Amino acid sequence: MVIGHTEPGATVRFADRTLRVSDDGVFVFGFHRDDPPNMSLEVEYPDKTAETIALEIAQRQYDIQRIDGLPQKKVSPPAEVIERIQREAAAVRKARARDTGIEEFVNGFLWPVDGPISGVYGSQRVLNGKPRQPHYGVDVAAPTGTPVAAPAAGTVSFAEPDLYFSGGTLMIDHGHGLASAFLHMQSVEVKVGERVERGQRIGTVGATGRATGAHLDWRVNWFEKRLDPQLLTIIKQ
Repeated sequence: MVIGHTEPGATVRFADRTLRVSDDGVFVFGFHRDDPPNMSLEVEYPDKTAETIALEIAQRQYDIQRIDGLPQKKVSPPAEVIERIQREAAAVRKARARDTGIEEFVNGFLWPVDGPISGVYGSQRVLNGKPRQPHYGVDVAAPTGTPVAAPAAGTVSFAEPDLYFSGGTLMIDHGHGLASAFLHMQSVEVKVGERVERGQRIGTVGATGRATGAHLDWRVNWFEKRLDPQLLTIIKQ
């Protein structure tokens, strides 16, 4: 995640998107796991002058994580649940597309739950011996029922108790397209449209959906780009 400051009234573009710029010139954007090493930020100022800022992105190596013992229907879903999976994915994409003017991301992020890290961002997943998508969150192992706190303030944009893959799933809009997602929850204790404060209880850890044990999968998205949540926090609390 990158927070930028520019002149109020400037137009900022990144990755084929015109960014929301607040009245005091704040904007935010982020890098996905597989973004190229060189990208650019385009800024047009109120006086119509413009500049292009070259961005050099440090490249990382990602681990391979092998997870066995999952129910086979959660790895290769049967035909009768495909429509459900597609419907749920469309609802999540809609929530992720929100672009609101709130700026809660400027106040920093806390860890939503304490516990050992059992899975990291970007690792290639091999499920029951079959390669699947990389992991786009950070997994924190904790007993079922452990309280989960909002890492930053925002508005609840998605709250469902039972998605096929992610089980109890919650999303919080932090503004300007930046959102946190919480997967595999035992309970979701806030509703869509509700404002939550940083540190507020929002639900509990579970093992719902495609999970082999109790943990919280915390994810951060900037629109369709998946960011590394561990880079948003200074220390693990």
